[in-house]
Amino acid sequence: MQGVFGFPPSSLVSVSREAVQFSPLAPGSAALETAAAGSLAGMVMLAPPGTVERRYTLACALLALAPGASLTVMALNKKGGTRLMDELRHFGCEPLGDGRQHYRICECKRPQVLLNMAEALEAGQLQKVAETGLWSQAGVFSWNKLDTGSALLAEMLPPLAGRGADLGAGVGFLTLAALASPSLSQITLVDVDCRAVEAARRNVADARAQFLWADVREAGLAGLDFVIMNPPFHDAGMEDQPLGQQFVQAAADALRPGGVCYMVANRHLPYEATLKEAFKQVKLLDEAEGFKLFEART
Repeated sequence: MQGVFGFPPSSLVSVSREAVQFSPLAPGSAALETAAAGSLAGMVMLAPPGTVERRYTLACALLALAPGASLTVMALNKKGGTRLMDELRHFGCEPLGDGRQHYRICECKRPQVLLNMAEALEAGQLQKVAETGLWSQAGVFSWNKLDTGSALLAEMLPPLAGRGADLGAGVGFLTLAALASPSLSQITLVDVDCRAVEAARRNVADARAQFLWADVREAGLAGLDFVIMNPPFHDAGMEDQPLGQQFVQAAADALRPGGVCYMVANRHLPYEATLKEAFKQVKLLDEAEGFKLFEART
């Protein structure tokens, strides 16, 4: 069985159509952590940009590969590519490297003996973070600290009622604030990252909460009374403002007429025009600490 992690540029490498996808950001994909040791005959990987996440993913991939199986891994030079050779050597590999299109591309065989696995696996696993008291994992948004924007939105949320959703819910921080409202009957936490969904399941012990591993733009939610969200504006470590704008439209589509969306965004992001196009009423509730907080009604 061949594996692929993420979506490596086709201009840099070819991936078998039969390759099994292992990215936690691809809903429905397999979990690399649970792949049987030595079960993969090869792996092509677009390495994650975060150091802890990348080393954890490399370690998991090497464990899943059969001894002698090939590993091709790449990353943008500015997103960890310059470290790949050293990281692979740290695990006992003997990589060959090439540079193209601002990427570092490394190829190696899985060695018979792997080195220094335990530290990388422990650092990158699902864990309870002391600073937040919440379960999380490297690679999840703001995984080991409380995001300022989310904290601001949680503080100003009014009592919520009926059925709603937390779009891009992460580990469930905003949902925990929303569930303080006794009139809230149901909330669906939606995130494209299965690690975030699993962490949220552990953090939100409330029967009113449901969990959905899905791309918010394709989740198909409808008829909701409320939406809360801190939309992402990065994709693969690069700023992607249209992604946040698509979240705004998805929120509007998910709400019933008269439904309400509470949203926080970085001050520099130009969401006002998109909000006014998607909603009948838009109100700027506050600006603080580099963030804007909105109330928008359909």
